[in-house]
Amino acid sequence: MAVPAAVGGHRYNRRSTPGVVRASSSMADITFGPFTIDFAASRLLRGGTELRMRPQAFYVLRTLAAHGGRVIDCDQLIREAWDGTVVSRHTVHVTIAEVRRILTDCGSWIVHQPKGGYCLRIPKSDTLIRHGYHFLSLRSREGFERALECFQEAAAEAPRDHRAFEGQANCHLLMASFGTRPGREMLPAFLHAYERAVALVGPSPELRCNHAHAIHMYERRLPEALAEFNCVLDENPSFTLVHVRKTLLLVTMGDLDAALESAKRAHDTDPLLPLSAAAEVNVRLWRREFEAAAKIGAQAIQLQPYFMLCRAYYGVALEFSDRLEQALEQYQIGGVVTQGLPWMRALEGACLVKLGRRSEARAVLNELLARRHTEYIDSYAIARLRHALGDVDAAFAELGRAIDESVGGLYAIRFDPLLDGFRADRRFTRLLKRYLTPVERPAHQSASLTL
Repeated sequence: MAVPAAVGGHRYNRRSTPGVVRASSSMADITFGPFTIDFAASRLLRGGTELRMRPQAFYVLRTLAAHGGRVIDCDQLIREAWDGTVVSRHTVHVTIAEVRRILTDCGSWIVHQPKGGYCLRIPKSDTLIRHGYHFLSLRSREGFERALECFQEAAAEAPRDHRAFEGQANCHLLMASFGTRPGREMLPAFLHAYERAVALVGPSPELRCNHAHAIHMYERRLPEALAEFNCVLDENPSFTLVHVRKTLLLVTMGDLDAALESAKRAHDTDPLLPLSAAAEVNVRLWRREFEAAAKIGAQAIQLQPYFMLCRAYYGVALEFSDRLEQALEQYQIGGVVTQGLPWMRALEGACLVKLGRRSEARAVLNELLARRHTEYIDSYAIARLRHALGDVDAAFAELGRAIDESVGGLYAIRFDPLLDGFRADRRFTRLLKRYLTPVERPAHQSASLTL
């Protein structure tokens, strides 16, 4: 697929002299695939990291990108990329080969035409990957499913584009984390996609972050996950998502002081990232600092009104600050935003019980149980709602089922105030011990998946 004249919403200015591309302060950056050409600084970035390349190789790539997928013959390329300096066609071919090596797995995007010209042709898979990440950002069941379809189609189109497999890994991880599929089912799918991506580009920081998060949440290999997070942060201390995910791990490990420090580091590195705010609200809840959690939550939803985690945690903070009507409103808005995500509906149901509206809460439970016949419903959410309604034995059965399914939300099982009613029962101690026992990885899964 040809690169349009405006990629990623950018338009490209050119020098008034026909055919000659010049860098100037007025020229917008060009983004294609995972790359960004920074005109002002004359550099190439991949995922925000600068790639080393000779100035002449940069000028060649910049010229090809600026022509939006159109074929440029060698004479025109010499005029524009070499500023008219006479060089041989052999020099052009050698420089093109150098650029392809720098683009590594995307080098084949520079296409040689039979008559001697070149063009930068972005494959259909790139559009699919962009669409996939758009759907992934919706954080809904339908969004995750459509994202996975895009990434799978991209992988079929371009089996050497690691981003297609990294996108699949992200889908499987987030589907489990947001309660739309069980972690036990998603972990093997995640590991398969992760291994494919690593085979193509090696264990990048992003892949290592995802891997550490997966083995924390769904295999409960806590020391190994912590070591991996720390290793990534040693190399890149400003990697915000690692701080966020390390925060959740420290909660599972029972160290709320360290978790709060990690959440603060996440905020310091990127205060506008929705997950940074969600992490701190989260930890404040588990520390029973409900008023502080509510204050941070209110600020978070002003900045990110459609990010359901901030809204859900804000609702819990309001609920435990005895502002039940306001909490219910947050859960109901969250239900609309997430298109009826089950665990959000369960939060609404449990809050209705506290408001004395038991018949409405029972109706929510019956709705979720009916939906179980056609879709996955988070057992942890059902456990909390059943317990609120007084169905204690059924609630414990659901909690055990959630542990067997490796439900993502269980990472806070030690401290979740919504589980306070469970903790006086001796069955809870046994379940907690069971949860904290690492999950055995099936023997058929590749040992090479562990970094």
